[in-house]
Amino acid sequence: MGNEQYSCTGGGVNPRCRVLDELNLLFAISSSMDSSLELREVVLPVLQKMAQIMGLHCGTIMIRSRRHEEWAISETVDLKVYGHKRETHLAFCRSVIDEVVRTGQAMITAIPTDLTCALDTQTTPGTSAVVLISVPIKFGEDIVGSLSAERHQTETTDLNADTRLLSLIATVVAQSVHFHRLTEDKLDELRRENERLQEQIKVDFRPKNMLGNSNAMRSVYHHIEQVANSTTTVLIRGESGTGKELVAHALHEQSTRNKRSFVKFNCAALPDSIIESELFGHEKGAFTGAIAMRKGRFELADGGTIFLDEIGDISATVQVKLLRVIQEKTFERVGGNVPIKVDVRIITATSCNLEKMIEENKFRQDLYYRLNVFPIYLPALRDRKSDLLLMADSFVERYAKAAGKPINRITTAAIDLLMRYHWPGNVRELENCIERAVICCMGQAIEAHHLPPTLQIGPEEASKPQGNLDAALASLEYELIVSELKASKGNMAKSAKNLGLTERIMNLRVHKYNIDYKRFRK
Repeated sequence: MGNEQYSCTGGGVNPRCRVLDELNLLFAISSSMDSSLELREVVLPVLQKMAQIMGLHCGTIMIRSRRHEEWAISETVDLKVYGHKRETHLAFCRSVIDEVVRTGQAMITAIPTDLTCALDTQTTPGTSAVVLISVPIKFGEDIVGSLSAERHQTETTDLNADTRLLSLIATVVAQSVHFHRLTEDKLDELRRENERLQEQIKVDFRPKNMLGNSNAMRSVYHHIEQVANSTTTVLIRGESGTGKELVAHALHEQSTRNKRSFVKFNCAALPDSIIESELFGHEKGAFTGAIAMRKGRFELADGGTIFLDEIGDISATVQVKLLRVIQEKTFERVGGNVPIKVDVRIITATSCNLEKMIEENKFRQDLYYRLNVFPIYLPALRDRKSDLLLMADSFVERYAKAAGKPINRITTAAIDLLMRYHWPGNVRELENCIERAVICCMGQAIEAHHLPPTLQIGPEEASKPQGNLDAALASLEYELIVSELKASKGNMAKSAKNLGLTERIMNLRVHKYNIDYKRFRK
């Protein structure tokens, strides 16, 4: 690669052909610089095209980092021809390049003979020296790197022309570096904006009082965000213990009414004869024991939000009065005849099948349509098992802190029991189980035997021990078997030996507790 390449016929340097070659080189370099958004992927092809057309010993492109603290990109072609002198040669070239970058001026430097002796077999007749031409890569006043080329200096070599060509190439490279940096800045800006939006989504769509990352819960968060700022009546559906009150509280906290009262009332907590007085209040003397006027829950919630839990349990009489409040925003106290106007956002919840109650004439259809404007469905815990450990850990942290205990984790065996249980009581039952486990735990980890007996043996297993002692013993046996299988990576024979059991007894125990030993082999 030491011969002159600027020749159409190969018989000497033809100025016209040199101009054409240089134009073709500049065009090829410009095209390659636009071929990728990754700058590192395009600088090496630039050097390869230069080596092909100009006939270089080696070429180097070095691009400085954005803050100019170090070289972000450094690519070299054909440096291997220097053999064992490579590092010494590179150190010499680096000193020249550093000077070019410091001064911003092009330099032509003869390379010492002792650094070029490895090229003797490549030297052509008339060769007097090998020179290093190095030019800065500049965009405006900013020096972003350097471009260097090594050539044999012969009688026909025009070093000034080579320097001008390298300067033109450096200009093309500088434009590309600037473009790529602008692109990187834009991508960084978009990435930061995306991260900001993701954080905003987390804040907006996950109320602080609720836990869960499952798709079902994300849907709940999204519905809360959609309806929170409106005055629309919301009906929260779900099984008992799923957290309907938390949804109601989140709707109030994220609404424009969050500075006003949030009044809760459980319609199943009191007899029908008292519910009407509790909701709408009563006048003095309205009934026996009414020694003074009393405001009801609706009046206390004026300007804020009222949450009526278990709405399916109210009587037909109360249903009629509630329908009037929703439609006309007015009501009368028990024993009174003066309409009282209120501005209340109504949120209701139920675990009942209201549709079936309508068919049985136990719930008014017109009231149902008024309440069911925007339903939110809360999933049962068994339908979002992916959230179970997150909630269990949160409950462990809360109750361990309250009890002053250093409990910081749940063992694998205990986790297995939690994950296999069907949770008819949903989140409320999980919280109660963890509270009990924290009370029973004397160490730093919740063990399987700390959990309630109802969790010890699942309903799918062959036999269920009767009584607390049997359940505790079965739990301990189950935990020991699972721990040993986990330690032996599912090796039944080894586990049986370590537990002091025969393989037959081990198989019977595994079958009894419905343990899938193969999963420990993964």
